[in-house]
Amino acid sequence: MQSATLAPPVFARALIDEAGQWKAFSRAVPQGAGAWESYLAIEGMYCPGCTLVIEQALAGLPGVQGVEVNGATATARVVWSPGQGRPSQWLAALERAGYRGLPAADALAAVPRRQARRLLLWRWLVAGFCMMQVMMYAIPAYVAGPGDMTPDVAALLRWASWLLTLPVLLFSCRPFFSSAWRDLRHARIGMDVPVALGILIAFGASTAATFDPAGPMGAEVWYDSVTMFVFFLLSGRLLEQRLRDRTAGALEALVRRLPDTVERVAADGSSERVAVLRLAVGDRVRIHAGETFPADGRVLEGETQADEALLTGESKPVPLRPGDAVVAGSANLAGAVLVLVERVGDATRFGQIVALMERASMEKPAIARLADRFASPFLAGVLLAAAGAAWWWWPQGPGHALGIAVAVLIVTCPCALSLATPAATLAAAGALARRGILVRRLEALETGATVDTVVFDKTGTLTTESMAVTAVHVRDGVTPGQALAWAGALARHSLHPVSKTIAGAAGDAEPATLARETAGQGVEGVVQGVRMRLGSSAFCRGAFGNPAYGSDDRRPGCAERTPAESARVHITDDRGWIASFSIDETLREGAPAAIASLHAQGIAIEILSGDQPAPVARLAQRAGIAQALGNQSPQDKLDRVAALQRAGHRVAMVGDGMNDGPVLARADLSIAMGQAVPIAQQRCDFIVQGGRLDAVPALLQLARRTRSVVRQNLAWAAGYNALSVPLAIAGMMPPWLAGLGMAASSLFVVLNAARLARG
Repeated sequence: MQSATLAPPVFARALIDEAGQWKAFSRAVPQGAGAWESYLAIEGMYCPGCTLVIEQALAGLPGVQGVEVNGATATARVVWSPGQGRPSQWLAALERAGYRGLPAADALAAVPRRQARRLLLWRWLVAGFCMMQVMMYAIPAYVAGPGDMTPDVAALLRWASWLLTLPVLLFSCRPFFSSAWRDLRHARIGMDVPVALGILIAFGASTAATFDPAGPMGAEVWYDSVTMFVFFLLSGRLLEQRLRDRTAGALEALVRRLPDTVERVAADGSSERVAVLRLAVGDRVRIHAGETFPADGRVLEGETQADEALLTGESKPVPLRPGDAVVAGSANLAGAVLVLVERVGDATRFGQIVALMERASMEKPAIARLADRFASPFLAGVLLAAAGAAWWWWPQGPGHALGIAVAVLIVTCPCALSLATPAATLAAAGALARRGILVRRLEALETGATVDTVVFDKTGTLTTESMAVTAVHVRDGVTPGQALAWAGALARHSLHPVSKTIAGAAGDAEPATLARETAGQGVEGVVQGVRMRLGSSAFCRGAFGNPAYGSDDRRPGCAERTPAESARVHITDDRGWIASFSIDETLREGAPAAIASLHAQGIAIEILSGDQPAPVARLAQRAGIAQALGNQSPQDKLDRVAALQRAGHRVAMVGDGMNDGPVLARADLSIAMGQAVPIAQQRCDFIVQGGRLDAVPALLQLARRTRSVVRQNLAWAAGYNALSVPLAIAGMMPPWLAGLGMAASSLFVVLNAARLARG
């Protein structure tokens, strides 16, 4: 992939070593003992094979603890110690290796692909125009019979083709030549080396035949093959570049979410537009409709709605009123609001999400690292195969032998093999990001494809923090709505969680009068002129000296909860029992559908919870889960997952709490809900924003699709080389067809991976 970034001038390199400068494109590494991570945009990356070279160039520098390079986005992540090294050393090392670096203040968003695309488009247009003209001059030589064309006309057509091939060689081929020269200058073999050699050999032999038709090269020329090959190769790279940009689109849509400037309001009411980077805690900013919130904060004035879909996966607009919190990166959909800035930069939730995605995008699965290491030896073998083919066919004529060597050099480029895995995983990561699922480890997608058992924590994972009224039982003559309204009038005088649940379900019920709460038992008061009690059966039984209440104790609505039932709260008056309310934890929205989807994929499901077995069993029954264990300590959970793994199962753990950290680390695949505590998020492979449980089956299904696409890509790349190399060596594949096959192979891999970007 090309990058047209401009490296900082030499005289400015000293400035980059100042803390105020390098911190603009760096952040502290969590639990990194003083280590920082910095991001660089790399110029000069033309294919994924460059990643290994850049990593080696930076890895041995003072203070550098780790280097990860992403060929798809042309960015590098450097983990380093400020006390031992300097960023200017990285830029110098990149130049020595033949590349140029630029501090990326916003990592993925800092790579200026637009200029690179425009230049590549011009190279492609020049190659296409010249190819058509050269083909027009080559056709008479193909169709003319013996004696149909005089030697003067044939020579004129060859010279015209030579002149039209020069712009292709000098302008359109420049990326291949510069990359190949850089590799050879540093004593290594890159993917553009055989390409450049093939072009130069074909053009050189054709030039010799043009200048000396009676010489050893004969009268055969390949200008049409050269121009056609360059056009096909640039076509493949142009489409590949656009498709790879599209697969990374969801990642960039997130990191580019923040605006460049924002309207800051001073204490005297005046305002000015300032760069978002200049915002500080305590500033007041005015966000108009259609703009994006640049920082975490709180609404001071105005009302609006916010779109938090990219951050939480929640597609419904969130209403905002004075006092409500706003999240950086969310979009203001309605009116203008004044916001007090409370967190900026990396301290915001948006900044933390971007950091996760940047780190994930830099990671390469093991199979991709293997392909990168395999590329150089493979290319060396290609050169030997081309030389051997030329030697074998040389007795048939130098021109024929060189044509076969050119075809071998061109057809065997391993670009498709290097792109097979990273193109698919990056496309899948983009699709997951659009659904509000953050990928912390790209390699976990491979693991997710093998999962056959999912273990859920209960509280905060399958349930929300609130409780709900799940059923209402009433006496004759009373409607459930009336009973709930009376209970709500009493419940508003209590801060007990159950009372809050009933009050919330009742809505705006008028509060009871003369209300008095008995701690741990219930509330008594006057509702619509009638004295009532709300609370436990012991508190309500015999209320107001009414012995008749005891006979109602056998009614279904009056019974205390049993192990198979939810908790009950009762309301009574001077006539006795009025109603009973079943109170239980609120099952997270979409939980039954998510469980059914997992079952449909053939995945076994369990619940491991520290709660009492009875509520765990009730919730499992409501969610459609057959296997549920309660009273599980962190060690019990760990032992259960270990037992499943010893039995041959591949286990995914879904949790959110502090005590889920050990089991998340032990599981083959770990998924943390978006509200998870930090220790749970640090141990997980994926983070589900907004707590949407339907993300779990969607994630596992996409992981299986990703594995399938990777296998298809690898099979295609291997099969293509296994078929094309023998054909080229046997002389059955002309250079132009070799160029078409090489471009088509890379394009197939990227197009196949792009299917994953649709989710």
